[in-house]
Amino acid sequence: MGESSDPALRERIERDWGLDRPLIVQYGLHLGRLSHGDLGYSYVRGEPVADILFGEQLVTSAQLAGFALLIAVVLAPLLAVFTAGRRDVFSRATATLEVIVASAPPFWTGLVLIWVFAFTLKVLPVTAGNEFQRLILPAVTLALPIAAVLAQVMREGIERALEQPFALTARSRGISATRLRVRHGLRHSLIPAATLAGWAVSGLLTGTVVIEEVFGRAGIGRETIAAVTHSDVPVVLGVALLTAAIYLTVTVLVDLAYLWIDPRLQEPIA
Repeated sequence: MGESSDPALRERIERDWGLDRPLIVQYGLHLGRLSHGDLGYSYVRGEPVADILFGEQLVTSAQLAGFALLIAVVLAPLLAVFTAGRRDVFSRATATLEVIVASAPPFWTGLVLIWVFAFTLKVLPVTAGNEFQRLILPAVTLALPIAAVLAQVMREGIERALEQPFALTARSRGISATRLRVRHGLRHSLIPAATLAGWAVSGLLTGTVVIEEVFGRAGIGRETIAAVTHSDVPVVLGVALLTAAIYLTVTVLVDLAYLWIDPRLQEPIA
């Protein structure tokens, strides 16, 4: 608030947040508010934090993150299947491009895609067009680094599976190389890929902050930047809690998915 802030406003905020009470009491009050879904009040925006985060902004960010996740989970297996076990020019070029995309800052990737597809080729709009057209470029920008890392992990898993004795048996029965990768190798690569699901989700959540700013989209990301810029601590804390809750939920779902991917994990330990 600064030293020149209104003393009455400072006193009101301290009273509302319980800052004039012992630290353990403050913590208990905070947990009590959270149990009722009360994330606090934004004194900058003049409205509850829950109304800021769980309104249209969350829907917009969820659409972006969901579409980006869809692109990543489709693109990564395709790259892994068609390049695993191969040493041709296409596979090497793909692996090199994956490293570049995974290492590049998301805002740089977004600017490159805008320059190529919006300004040069003029096939995808940034601000014009309908909502789906405006969603493509930011979603691709958000998905590419995740797909690149997942493809590398899945490719390694497929290649390890192709070295196992069952792969030799399958080849002896006349199964094609592509079918072997899809039917047997791909399933063995899902566990290490699923392990990265938590990272992928966190990448989507944190990536929306940058991508929404680059593409001028409304959403949780832009609200977070505005909150940090104006020192709107309640909103920043609300975003942190929302991110932690989503990350925890995804981690639990991934643990459950392990049982479907590898039924052997369901067997009791003797």
